[in-house]
Amino acid sequence: MFAPATRQRRKLRLALAGPSGSGKTYSALCMAAGLGGKVALVDTERGSASLYSDLVPFDVAEIEPPYTVGKYVAAIKSAGEAGYGVLVIDSLSHAWAGEGGILETVDAVQARGGNKFVAWGPAGKAQNELVNAILAAPMHVIVTMRSKQEYAVEQDARGKQTIRKLGMAPVQRDGLEYEFDVVLDIGQDHLARATGAGKDRTRLFAGQEPIALSAGDGARLLAWLDQGEAAGPSVADLRGTIGGALKLRGWTVAQVAAALARHDATTADGVPASARAELIQLLAGDPPAANSRPED
Repeated sequence: MFAPATRQRRKLRLALAGPSGSGKTYSALCMAAGLGGKVALVDTERGSASLYSDLVPFDVAEIEPPYTVGKYVAAIKSAGEAGYGVLVIDSLSHAWAGEGGILETVDAVQARGGNKFVAWGPAGKAQNELVNAILAAPMHVIVTMRSKQEYAVEQDARGKQTIRKLGMAPVQRDGLEYEFDVVLDIGQDHLARATGAGKDRTRLFAGQEPIALSAGDGARLLAWLDQGEAAGPSVADLRGTIGGALKLRGWTVAQVAAALARHDATTADGVPASARAELIQLLAGDPPAANSRPED
């Protein structure tokens, strides 16, 4: 049942949280440059990211209101199918608290007389769909989140209520930070630190002095991510690769099948032949054969 734990190479999941004007977008693009590969950026900030197009080459997809989860998920899947190496989502807060975001849909249900718990049923599913899309993406993902001041109402020894500042917190669902490898807070001084809402599984930033993020920090993260054993591509990874070939290169299904056969050892390591065939059939729009089944 148990086996020795081994570390495998992985794709980065990084979150940068900070107030408006702290430099989240700039920092995210610097880190993306250090990670290498072609960069895609999902822009919900009305084109502001393109002001940094001289910093690092990237392709952009702008999301306009309403900021529905479906739009985010479609953009993430599109980036995966296109074969981008890094995806920057700027910003993830709009999916939660923006126009047409999750909180607004919950409020709309309650305004129509709906029960609070009933309203949160589909909202919770939508949030989970968004998180799962980020975690399943076959590329490095960097998200930015706006942050706000958090307060707590407490009672003193005499029973008098007082308000205490708790610090800054990301504008997103509580606990989302646990889904990321690294969460860094960026202050108005444009410096990043793994404090407050921050976390750092890589141990590259925790306990260190605040820094202005650069491409060098992205390269440091890449070196950490590349330590360990190479993991064979998942079915989702392979489907994205095949989809990208079909869509961008104009390949036929037969050409993709031939390429998989030629590069079986590297392209499809660990994925059964029947699963590869089924993926090709799905991408071609043909249903899998009735007797097809995964190999043992």
